[in-house]
Amino acid sequence: MDLGITGKRALVTASSKGLGLGCARALAEAGCDLVMNARGAEALEAEAGRIREAFGVTVTTVACDVTTAEGQAQVLDAAEQPDILVTNAGGPPPGQWSDWEREDFIAALDANMLTPIALMKACLPAMMERGWGRVVNITSQSVKSPIAVLGLSNSARAGLTGYVAGTARQVAGKGVTINNLLPGIHDTDRALSLDRGVVDAKGITMEQARAERQQTIPAGRYGSPDEFGATCAFLCSTHAGFIVGQNVLLDGGAVNLSM
Repeated sequence: MDLGITGKRALVTASSKGLGLGCARALAEAGCDLVMNARGAEALEAEAGRIREAFGVTVTTVACDVTTAEGQAQVLDAAEQPDILVTNAGGPPPGQWSDWEREDFIAALDANMLTPIALMKACLPAMMERGWGRVVNITSQSVKSPIAVLGLSNSARAGLTGYVAGTARQVAGKGVTINNLLPGIHDTDRALSLDRGVVDAKGITMEQARAERQQTIPAGRYGSPDEFGATCAFLCSTHAGFIVGQNVLLDGGAVNLSM
């Protein structure tokens, strides 16, 4: 399917690996020029090079911490009013309710709520003026079904979800859509980190920890960054203009909702 976004400019944050990289690759395959961001310059440049070679699109890299005001200014300057914005940031560490202090919540909010909001506020006016734009925020399945050990993530991402619910409906009439993608467990460094926590807590092997988690997923496997990216690319396409303010689960059926 032609997604109708060839030549569009897309900013994808935290895109040197994992789900962000999956989204960047899918958008490049659809013909978008990219601005890719990550903290580590080496990995970022390596993946950008692979994308240029594979898809022949222009890729600009910005190695910075996008959760800071300075980092946001750098990526926005490089993106030059993008047509597409995909926000992503690593999730806060797991733990128990008693582990977290105020500064832990502030850090989680900065990374997983306030940074996406700042980027949207910067990009939306030009999108609205042009009459077309797409925003996809990578959040978590915990928005639909909170995960006990991810209280920091639950809190920050729920706040972002509430912000998007109102904002998406205010800008939709200008041809701009905002939606959230809610990943379950995918084959990424984040999954590896969570599985390692199970290994440490239970004294089992990594293979056993992974098998246990797969048993909780009706699809019987972890998702792949490529299939996640394909869904992101569709939400950014010309065919998705009537999808507004939605929270799209990609979790292999792990969260069972009747509505």
